[in-house]
Amino acid sequence: MSAMTEEPWSDEEARAERLVRIGRPPRNRGEMLRKLVWVLPWLVFLSAPTQDLAAGHHTTPATTAGWVGLVAFTGIYLAVVFRTMGRPYAGWAVAALVAVMWVLAVALTLSLGHSWLGLFVYVSVTCGVTLPLRAAYWTIPLTTAAMMLAGWFVDDLDDAWGLFLIVLLVGYSMTGVRQLVRTTVELRKARATVAQLAANEERLRLARDLHDLLGHSLSLITLKSELAGRMLPDHPDKAAQQVADIEQVSRQALVDVREAVTGYRRPRLAGELAGAQVALTAAGVTADLPTDPDLTAVSKESESALAWALREAITNVVRHSGAQRCVVELVRRQTLDGPMLELSVEDNGTGGSGRGPGNGPANAPGNGLTGLGERLTKAGGSLEATRLKHGFRLVARVPAEAPAAVTDVGSPA
Repeated sequence: MSAMTEEPWSDEEARAERLVRIGRPPRNRGEMLRKLVWVLPWLVFLSAPTQDLAAGHHTTPATTAGWVGLVAFTGIYLAVVFRTMGRPYAGWAVAALVAVMWVLAVALTLSLGHSWLGLFVYVSVTCGVTLPLRAAYWTIPLTTAAMMLAGWFVDDLDDAWGLFLIVLLVGYSMTGVRQLVRTTVELRKARATVAQLAANEERLRLARDLHDLLGHSLSLITLKSELAGRMLPDHPDKAAQQVADIEQVSRQALVDVREAVTGYRRPRLAGELAGAQVALTAAGVTADLPTDPDLTAVSKESESALAWALREAITNVVRHSGAQRCVVELVRRQTLDGPMLELSVEDNGTGGSGRGPGNGPANAPGNGLTGLGERLTKAGGSLEATRLKHGFRLVARVPAEAPAAVTDVGSPA
C-alpha cells in the first residue's frame, strides 16, 4: 500500500469540491455551462411554436410579433430560473417577470393558435421554482386553468388536455425540487457549524488539559526556584535539593505533555469509518461500512492500530485499486489466543495490492503493509493481506479485550 499519511482523503475531497453545487451560484464558466445544460432540455416544448412560425401559416406582422414574443418569453424564463440557482432577483422583480410570462403565454396562444399551449409549461415551472410556496400553490393551478381556457378559445381542447397533467404536476414537482435544494443548503450550513463547534470544543479541551497538566507543575517550579535562590547563599546543600526537585517536576511535566499529545493524535476507529465513507463516495466507490462499531473493553492501542489499518486500506482502495465496491466488516472472533476484534476490508478492484511505485517486486509487501504489520504486532494483533481473483482483501486483528492488570500475589498467611 501507499505510505500512510495524516490526510489520505485530500485528492477525493478536491474532486468532490469541483462538482456542481446544488443551490449555489456557479464559481466558474464550467459550472455555469453544466447548470445551463440542466436547464436547456426543458426547452423541448418550444419546438411547436418554432415550427409554427417557420411554417409560414401567419402574416408577416404576426410572424414577426411571434418571434419577438417567443424570444422575450424564453429570455425571461432562462433569466429567472438560472438566477434562482445562484443569486435570485428581488421578490417584486420575480413577481413582475412571472406576470409578463403569464401575459405573453396567454396572448401568443390566443393570437397564434394551439401550437403555443406549451408555453404554459414554462410558466408553471417558473411559478414552482421562484415564487413563495403559498403563492406557487395557487398560481400553478391558476396557470393550468388559463391553459385550458386558452385551449377552449382556440378550439383545441385535445392538446390542452394532453398538457393538463404536465402543466399541473411539473409545477408542483419544481416546488419539491426547490424544497430539496433548500434542505441541502441548510444541511451543508449545519455541517459547517457542527464542524466549527467541534473545533472550538477541541480547543477548549486542549486549553483545559494544558492548564491541568502544567498549571500545578509550573507553579511548583516557580516556588522552588524562588526558594532555591534564597537558600543558595547560606544553605547551598538545601538549594541543591530544591534544584533536584525542580528537575524531577519538570521531567514529569514533560512526560505528561507527551502523553496528552499522543492521546490527541491517536486516530479513532469511528472517525476513520466516517472518513472512509466520505472518501469512497467521493471516489465513486459503493461503500458498505459498519455504522456503530462495538469497541467495548477494547484498549486504546488496539483501537488505534485498527484505525491505522482502516486508513491504509481505504487509501489503497481509493488511489490504486480501481474498484467499484468496497466492503468493510468489523467482527469479534474467539481464537486460541483469546477474543480478537477483526477488521476486514475487501474490494473488487484490479489495481496493485497496496504498493506505491518503486516499492519492490510484485510479490513483495509494500512499505505501508510492512509498517502496518509492525504496528499491529506491537498491539498484540496480526495482519493478513490477500490478493483475490477479483480484488484485494486486508484483514487486521487485535485483542478484543484490554490486558488484565498484573497484581502481586502475596504468600498465604
